[in-house]
Amino acid sequence: MTATAQPTAAPVSLRATGALRRRQHSEVVAKAVLGLAAALSVVTTALIVLSLFEPTREFFSVVSIKEFFTSTRWAPLFEPARFGVWPIVLGTLWVTFIAILIALPAGLGAAFYMSEYARPRVRKIVKPILELLAGVPTIVFGFFALNFVNPKLVKRFWPIGDVGAYSALGAGIVTGIMILPIVASLSEDAMAAVPHSLRQGAYALGSSKREVCTRVVFKAAISGIVAATVLAISRAVGETMIAILASGAQPNISKNPGKGMETMTAFIGSAGSGDLATGSTGYKTIFAVGSYLFVVTLILNIFSIRIVRRFREVYE
Repeated sequence: MTATAQPTAAPVSLRATGALRRRQHSEVVAKAVLGLAAALSVVTTALIVLSLFEPTREFFSVVSIKEFFTSTRWAPLFEPARFGVWPIVLGTLWVTFIAILIALPAGLGAAFYMSEYARPRVRKIVKPILELLAGVPTIVFGFFALNFVNPKLVKRFWPIGDVGAYSALGAGIVTGIMILPIVASLSEDAMAAVPHSLRQGAYALGSSKREVCTRVVFKAAISGIVAATVLAISRAVGETMIAILASGAQPNISKNPGKGMETMTAFIGSAGSGDLATGSTGYKTIFAVGSYLFVVTLILNIFSIRIVRRFREVYE
């Protein structure tokens, strides 16, 4: 009898080895691309810091840090120049506070509705419409505040003092409308990530829908809600066009938000688009205020990261 030749397994092994090498190469390429994207963000941040550092250093070599942070008069582009930053810091705080006062309860209410009350079909309609609000250009919000909110709402219904064409209150209201989708969408995503078993367990113990929302879902999603809130605050602090058009260019220190005020971003936008001589102290003021705003935003982000890590819930 003649022995029959057995088929060899070498071709199959070679094909498997080739597929494994191609897979490894694709993993290396994907890792390199993702690492490049991460490095690009770090490099961009470093370049921003470097671009702000030198003009800011030159500014504080002429203007004392004490005057900048303690004086209450802000007139860097006039004679005699005054460099007390507190009037525009207060204007920024007023606009941000009013914006969060509107966006946080409205955004959380919308998030609770979409997450716990709305039917899936309704949610699929409501959430894209709400997120569409985030795509409206800020210049449109600014004209809305200038032509409707300030004259029709603030001037008519605000009971304290005389209200002019500009007000921090009108700018804050419209900024709150602008950042509302950030709070609502990100909070709803955090609530949707809460395991359904927690809800079912609460219902089994006799909890009502309201109790499940406030005592179970809210507490379980608190880290995501805090992150959404801090992101919205950062967005409100950095808003420019609404502040320029609606809050005015009057660096006032006042307890009445119905008056016109100036924010840090409004000053940067208006001064940067003017005819300032490059290298002058007034020109370098833009970079000093920009550095201050950058530090404030950085502190908010660090605070957000710490809160998220502290209250983060991990579910299996």
